[in-house]
Amino acid sequence: MRIVVKIGTSTLTHATGHLNIRRVASLCQVISDIKNAGHEVILVSSGAIGMGVGKLGLRQRPKDIPTKQAAAAVGQCELMYTYDKLFSDYHHTVAQLLITGEDVASETRHRNFSNTLNRLLELGALPIINENDTVATEEIVIGDNDTLAAIVAKSVNAQLLVLLSDIDGLYTADPRKNQQAKLIPTVTCLDDSIKALAGVSGSDQGTGGMITKLQAAEICMGCGCDMVIANGNEPNNLYTIMDGGAVGTRFKA
Repeated sequence: MRIVVKIGTSTLTHATGHLNIRRVASLCQVISDIKNAGHEVILVSSGAIGMGVGKLGLRQRPKDIPTKQAAAAVGQCELMYTYDKLFSDYHHTVAQLLITGEDVASETRHRNFSNTLNRLLELGALPIINENDTVATEEIVIGDNDTLAAIVAKSVNAQLLVLLSDIDGLYTADPRKNQQAKLIPTVTCLDDSIKALAGVSGSDQGTGGMITKLQAAEICMGCGCDMVIANGNEPNNLYTIMDGGAVGTRFKA
């Protein structure tokens, strides 16, 4: 099976912006085991700006583009160093791909990106993809890694996309505000009633929210790829998801 796993900033880091070492180490172990079982895995990883904020000692996530880009430049180095070190422990070679909206919008550049990605998988590498926040501006930005992950899944004909975040899945209401909210285990039709359940970003460190996850689901369901929203706090849930088990919310293609 070819799968794409997107890891959100809130999964990678503590609220301080510093790396959640135990969780990231566990994620890399599980993903390595999934690869060892013969599956092809692509990782779409947020966290560059968040880690840069922590490394630079900034008090909060910056709002101006130059400081965001500076934080991303620092944080991306730390992010890839961490992944390289952890995956190397399990004898997996990582590859970094940083893309912008132009790489998706341009047919030629998108084809080149897809060709590189497919070749890396053929060579047994573990591609790690992030938006190129150091050069992206409002005109060329993809916007969030939920959308990016769905675009990647579609580009390589993946069978499954897993979005790991700080929420268990799609609820009937915002579970942070409504204790009566219930988890929706399966979605087979992304109609207006489902889209109306989307809220705003739940994390100070991240850029996405449920609305971007539903947009990603729309892309995946339209190209024959299942998508699951699950909590990244429990990396072992990836095994259950791979087996088709009931974890989070599964959007069926």
